[in-house]
Amino acid sequence: MNRDLTAGNPEKVLWQFCLPLFGSIIFQQLYNIADSWVAGRFIGESALAAVGNSYEVTLIFIAFAFGCNMGCSVIVSRLFGKKDYTSMKTAVSTSVITSAAVCALLMLCGIVGSDLLLSLIRTPTEVYSDSKLYLDIYVWGLPFVFFYNIATGIFSALGDSKTPFFFLVVSSLSNIAVDILFVHSLHMGVAGVAWATFLCQGVSCILAVTAVALRLRRIKTEDTPALFDRRLLGKFAVIAVPSVLQQSFISVGNIIIQGVINGFGAGVMAGYSAGVKLNNLVITSFSTIGNGISNYTSQNIGAGKISRVKEGFKAGIKLMLCISLPIFVIYMIFPQTLVSFFLNAPSAEALRSATLYLRILAPFYFVIPAKLVADGILRGASQMNQFMISTFVDLILRVVLAALLAKTALGYVGIWLAWPVGWIIATVLSVHFYRRVNWRHFETWAL
Repeated sequence: MNRDLTAGNPEKVLWQFCLPLFGSIIFQQLYNIADSWVAGRFIGESALAAVGNSYEVTLIFIAFAFGCNMGCSVIVSRLFGKKDYTSMKTAVSTSVITSAAVCALLMLCGIVGSDLLLSLIRTPTEVYSDSKLYLDIYVWGLPFVFFYNIATGIFSALGDSKTPFFFLVVSSLSNIAVDILFVHSLHMGVAGVAWATFLCQGVSCILAVTAVALRLRRIKTEDTPALFDRRLLGKFAVIAVPSVLQQSFISVGNIIIQGVINGFGAGVMAGYSAGVKLNNLVITSFSTIGNGISNYTSQNIGAGKISRVKEGFKAGIKLMLCISLPIFVIYMIFPQTLVSFFLNAPSAEALRSATLYLRILAPFYFVIPAKLVADGILRGASQMNQFMISTFVDLILRVVLAALLAKTALGYVGIWLAWPVGWIIATVLSVHFYRRVNWRHFETWAL
């Protein structure tokens, strides 16, 4: 059901809205975790390295889908909070048309340029063919990724975080079962991993799009909504383009880092592939809560309730810190057990590199929540310049330090150390920008 985020105790509202989002991203990440687990356990360490290698490239495509999600979600939530339902529906159709065009262009680039992308990240010969096979199949499933993201963005804008969660539970568990069927029973190898993801993402997309269409149909409007609006496209682009650039540059940075890691051999590659999946599970979960805070912020700005935004900042940090504590304990005490989940008889190098990666990053899960909550509010308030600055500082520091420290006696451990440095400095910047926002401007602001 639709939920008004502009009424009720802000802390209670955010917890009720964001916890299903957190659950959703956990199951969303099961797609990639299942792929890595099946590849590592039933095919081998090289297959895990291939899937992890391709994953860094797929993040570029996901960046565009995420940007479209945020552009649609922030604008729709603002109009929903303002109760301008005619413009809201026009914003939805404008976002869908724009996203379809972007998706078609990316598919063309992926089909034509997969060899170039894999060469740029110095993909080793022994995993090249499997990496390309996985990537080629993934590209054909991009429409599912895009339209699923648009649908979930609309649900979030309407204050409904539970419906997408139920879809993801079913599709993610199905993905694990189909992964095992295709790889273990039908012996399809890496292709089986890719096709399982393709099919289950398709099911998620169809269910989500159908449900959101029915939900929108039940919202009555006084006038017939226009199919496309250039003004709303501009508002969409103000949020979507920086979000795409943010995620794209992060992905490009990760690809550069992946290229540095590839120079240390398949063992470190496999260890990093397992470790980064576990780290991404945390960061993506926190980022998703930050996206929910963007919806909360946008709805309240649309309703003219600025004081609730400031209360949401404190509530968001408290929520993320509560989630950080058990993750920190598990990652510090049981890293080898977690890594072994992905690898069958892992090499000593793979196990050591992944364990060090998790133990270096885990303490800083208490730092990054402040950045992601501040970023969520900045994005919801359309303060995209400040949002981009902190993101780029984090990325540039991480890439430069990874490249430099990898050449020292620290080796690949130096690459792992680049993450906390970037996080700390970017957190200071994001919180500073949040505190500098002129909230009086929004008291008379209109979309």
